[in-house]
Amino acid sequence: VQLVESGGGLVQPGGSLRLSCAASGFTFSSYAMNWYRQAPGKERKLVATITSAGGSTNYADSVKGRFTISRDNAKNTVYLQMNSLKPEDTAVYYCHTVVMRRHYWGQGTQVTVSS
Repeated sequence: VQLVESGGGLVQPGGSLRLSCAASGFTFSSYAMNWYRQAPGKERKLVATITSAGGSTNYADSVKGRFTISRDNAKNTVYLQMNSLKPEDTAVYYCHTVVMRRHYWGQGTQVTVSS
């Protein structure tokens, strides 16, 4: 299983970014996918979840109405569209899944929201 994130960067408050996570090594369309984030000095927290077929999503309260998780099972890719970004969204963002009861993480992508 391999998860590779991309799309992070520096953005001003109020701006937008779209993160991507390219998955390989497992039957992507059969598994739920998650995005987590970890700010400096803080624990890693769940941001958003999407079911295997994409029919259901859930979000942390802190990002509801601003972030959208989606997936393209034909491309084995999950996305996180982040709008109205705030300085408190600054963190390393990780793609995550559980396959056969094992947890898999990507390497993370840094998102910095600052003027």
